[in-house]
Amino acid sequence: MQDKEFEMNDIVEMKKPHPCGKNAWRIIRMGADIRIKCEGCGHSVMLPRNEFAKKMKKVIGKAEI
Repeated sequence: MQDKEFEMNDIVEMKKPHPCGKNAWRIIRMGADIRIKCEGCGHSVMLPRNEFAKKMKKVIGKAEI
C-alpha cells in the first residue's frame, strides 16, 4: 500500500463526512496522534496516526509555506 503524504495545515478529505455536512479537515497537530479540525463547524478530533491514514481519502489543499 502506498504511503499517503500529508503535512501540518494541509486540508484533507476523509472517507466519511462530518455530521455538519463538510468533508474538509485541517491537520492542526502531528505526532504519534494526529489532530484534525473540521473546516465547517470547527470541531476537532484526535486520531492515532495509523487510523488517520486508513480513514483519509486524499489531500485537497497543501499547506502554504
